[in-house]
Amino acid sequence: MKNTKRIIALMIVIVTVFAVAGCGAKTEKASLILWNECDALTSLKAYVADVTDEKSENFIPKQDRIAVFDMDGTLYGELFPTYIEYLLCAYRCLDDPTYTASDEMKEVATAIREGAKVGKFPSDMPMQHALCQAKAFEGMSIDEFEKYVKDFLKMTPEGFEGMTYAEAFYKPMIEVISYLQDNGFLAYIVSGSDRFICRALASEACGIPYERVIGMDVKLVASNQGEKDSLNYQFTSGDRVLRTSTLLIKNLKMNKVAQIAQEIGRQPVLSFGNSSGDVSMHMYTITNNKYKSAAFMLIADDEDRDWGNTEKTTKLGEDWKNYGFIVISMKNDFKTIYGDKVKKTSR
Repeated sequence: MKNTKRIIALMIVIVTVFAVAGCGAKTEKASLILWNECDALTSLKAYVADVTDEKSENFIPKQDRIAVFDMDGTLYGELFPTYIEYLLCAYRCLDDPTYTASDEMKEVATAIREGAKVGKFPSDMPMQHALCQAKAFEGMSIDEFEKYVKDFLKMTPEGFEGMTYAEAFYKPMIEVISYLQDNGFLAYIVSGSDRFICRALASEACGIPYERVIGMDVKLVASNQGEKDSLNYQFTSGDRVLRTSTLLIKNLKMNKVAQIAQEIGRQPVLSFGNSSGDVSMHMYTITNNKYKSAAFMLIADDEDRDWGNTEKTTKLGEDWKNYGFIVISMKNDFKTIYGDKVKKTSR
């Protein structure tokens, strides 16, 4: 009888060990499977292994494992043929039958569409767009705005088939977020796009909660507030929170650093971006950091699966390396971009 009990106990231990080992193997196998073997992936894995090892001199406590991600062009397609928030603004001003835009707003929206055709905008377009968009959605409640955004995201991106705007995320980069979260990192989106667009678009797809999304902001007021200053108005049970036409911040360049310092309160140890608007965030991450840190720049060099520009991005890649950033090539490093069912339909 004793021998039987010992055999049963031993069998339970063996089964448990194999089950745990099997789970571990499955998790490892499923992690970052949409990447080709490349320097960027090797660097990321080595970094994570080092800073999560309690025996390493570079160990980072969980509360300080902060990773920040730009959205457009880093996690999400920005070449349809331009930024999603630009397309949303142009649609609102030029195509929405329920809304009448001013002539000035229509001019900005038209400039967006014309610039998208040639891939070039006036240098002040980010601010022109931000001011126009603030006006275009003035008076909407935050819930109404989120619904409007999600309805727009059901459309199919120009030049593609097999996905909607809502699905147009870079799948290998979504794997990176999951990989980091599985290793105790807190992931934040720090975008130049409207905070509420980013929330509606990325929260579910990226597994990042609303409170960890930072972006462009407009002033919010109560629906019954009228002309009263917010310091002199008490929110009531009959109020809703509304958007206004007052732009508070366009979250690019140094503004990203300021927002991170104010809203997160910790210096990131990992930063992911794709453009000059992310350089300040990257430099903040890797400069005078008490922890080992790294910054990654993604370049849109895939002209077959996306609207890439090899000539332009090859030079950018060299520039980013000179800054000390690790370069991710969409063309060489991603096995897929949007998924195998998605096809680019034109050049």
